[in-house]
Amino acid sequence: MLGPAGFAFRRFALRRFGIGFGGIREGIRPERGEPTAVRVLGIDPGLGCTGYAVVEGELLRGEQRLVEAGAIRSDEKEPLALRLVQLHREVTAVLTEFSPTALALEDLYSEYRFPRTALLMAHARGSICLAAGQQDVPVWSYPARQVKLTVVGNGAASKEQVQAMVVRLFHLARTPTPNDVADAIAVAVTALRRGP
Repeated sequence: MLGPAGFAFRRFALRRFGIGFGGIREGIRPERGEPTAVRVLGIDPGLGCTGYAVVEGELLRGEQRLVEAGAIRSDEKEPLALRLVQLHREVTAVLTEFSPTALALEDLYSEYRFPRTALLMAHARGSICLAAGQQDVPVWSYPARQVKLTVVGNGAASKEQVQAMVVRLFHLARTPTPNDVADAIAVAVTALRRGP
């Protein structure tokens, strides 16, 4: 599919379920004994490939259900500005389609040896946060260590361990690919289990 400036983009989904869902008002935390159903859009940002996952369940407890998970890819041959527009447009489409209560992201992390990677990731993250802000969807952010601890039980877990736990939690037939999708699912699960 070609976008407005002639650049190609693809958004694909691994799993899709038709769901009608209410949601909650922003800023409301559940009282004891009062379950609050929420829908979270978890995102693993990247300029070349951004994983996303829509997970719903009760905030701070209960089971979660995977509504959809997939990846947004951009054409690396295109200029940075067009790639960011494309990412913004696709994230906005996901936000519009699923009306999440919140958008969850992993905190920005980079090793000092790779500053360019951190800068590109920051551009992508900014584009995603802008899309959420324009849709009045709050952004919840979590350190990578907290995501791993929440999903696997070990803050130093490997990517493979996170992927295996995601498969197990949602009874998936196979490991989500690319890896960004499993990471996005893990971030969404963390948001449901930890809250804002």
